[in-house]
Amino acid sequence: MIKRREWMKAAGFATLSLGTVRSVKAQPVPKLLKIINGFPPGGVVDAVARRVAEGLAVTEPGVNVIVDNRVGAGGRIAVSAVKAAVDDGSTLLFTPDAVLSLYPFVYSKLDYDPFADLAPVATVATTTDALALGPLVPPSVRGLRDFLAWAKEHPEHASFGSPGTGTPLHLLGALVAKEAGVYLRHVAYRGAAPGVTDLIGGQIACMAAPTGTFLSFQKAGKLRIIATSGPQRTPFTPDTPTFAEQKFGADYPAGDQWLGFFAPSGVSPQTVSRLHQMVAEAVNRKAVAEALASLGLVAHSLTPQAMASSLRKQHEKWWEVVRRVGFTAES
Repeated sequence: MIKRREWMKAAGFATLSLGTVRSVKAQPVPKLLKIINGFPPGGVVDAVARRVAEGLAVTEPGVNVIVDNRVGAGGRIAVSAVKAAVDDGSTLLFTPDAVLSLYPFVYSKLDYDPFADLAPVATVATTTDALALGPLVPPSVRGLRDFLAWAKEHPEHASFGSPGTGTPLHLLGALVAKEAGVYLRHVAYRGAAPGVTDLIGGQIACMAAPTGTFLSFQKAGKLRIIATSGPQRTPFTPDTPTFAEQKFGADYPAGDQWLGFFAPSGVSPQTVSRLHQMVAEAVNRKAVAEALASLGLVAHSLTPQAMASSLRKQHEKWWEVVRRVGFTAES
């Protein structure tokens, strides 16, 4: 059973108001702020971390901000690194929410407790996921239902890639395949970028990845997005129907997905409030919001307590998906 008491204690900070901004800004900030990101260069998570770091360099000119990639284990290495960091606010984790809300159901031997070992700081953006087809699949196959029918007729080519085993994108493909009664061979990559390379090279039929990963390639005619997650169509692909519209993968926990910052659990509430204010100001910069949009993301900053509430809801939704798919990394 995952402990939640310490998580809620860490999350129980008051929302910043205009009357508290001055006192919050009076809190000291570290001269060196390290952002630890568990995903490789070239992917959406890394790109967002670097855009926010650039924004922080403008809004906090006295702070030296660096992005430290601790790649591996689907982001778990980065979480462990932040758990063990000094709790003075100088080290932050930047991660998709699913690394914390999903992994407790996937891995039986996590060396961290996402509810007890981390304190939520701020979200940066909301995100959606997508399935895209490459040239291995005929151009006549346009929608998700068409692709599943094609996969059933061509089992030797029926495959989908994801950024790693046990990741949300892996479960997305597995959920759709299970609902359709179609076998799709899963190909796990170390991040989305090498998977997209194989997709447009005709090595795999389909790829599951954050929607933003595909946008420039679709514009260049190298792949085609056939479905996106979320309760409504993304503004970046308005002509592409959602999974729910196509009657597959409707239970995928995608409506509240976000990327956000966390600190070690021992960081003081005052420091977390200051860090939240710093991140929120950086995200509110027009240049950062535009950079996020170019990656298929919508700038959005939740408070620490709202992050905790959202994560609890995602945690409950993921349990149902994992149960239906019947997946564990150790199985």
